[in-house]
Amino acid sequence: MPTIFLLHGALGDSHQYESLAHLLSPDHDVHRFNFSGHGGQPFVAKFSIAQFADEFIRQIEFLPGDKQPVSVFGYSMGGYVALHAAIQRPELFHRIITHATKWFWDEPTAAAACTMLDDEKIQTKLPSFALQLANRHAPNDWKELLHKTSDMLTEMGQRPPIDVVTAASLPVACLLLAGDRDKTVTVEETLAVLRQWPNASLGVLPGTTHPVETADTALLAKLITAFICK
Repeated sequence: MPTIFLLHGALGDSHQYESLAHLLSPDHDVHRFNFSGHGGQPFVAKFSIAQFADEFIRQIEFLPGDKQPVSVFGYSMGGYVALHAAIQRPELFHRIITHATKWFWDEPTAAAACTMLDDEKIQTKLPSFALQLANRHAPNDWKELLHKTSDMLTEMGQRPPIDVVTAASLPVACLLLAGDRDKTVTVEETLAVLRQWPNASLGVLPGTTHPVETADTALLAKLITAFICK
């Protein structure tokens, strides 16, 4: 039975994948966990992709040898972390599936992303989302989570952790998924990466915007299973 990890995105947590894990569990050994500061996990001094990738690698190393190498489904930041980890330790990975992952980072891109992390605006204009973040990450302060995430994105804009051209040499096969209505990470942006990665394939999810909850979970499970088992 193949091993698969489900990695959440920024501000997310492992509980978002309960339905997907249920659909995958008959044919996969499914694992989920929360990155530092997410889902109630203790904060670390500084968020970074490298820090999260190290946390993920340690989770894989905890597994018995016959459970490795592993496959991964990573949403948004989770996909970025998975690839960063695979670049460091390719022998640990069988397949990588990413969804709605932004691969191209520069200072304007990071600045635009950070405007979405203003805690005062969220509390005023999106009070239900603020409550959701508070409940999802308790006992952590969701505002501190936003601030640490914003700092991480700013640093990513200044020094992107992954060089898209260099990543093309990764020997691990990747499936890059994108929502056809995602304005945060467009199909065209994902296609630009596909053209540079010889080991990558593309999948487009119909009627899907950026939030992972808008994706068809049954379709995700079918795509993941088909890609891992081919």
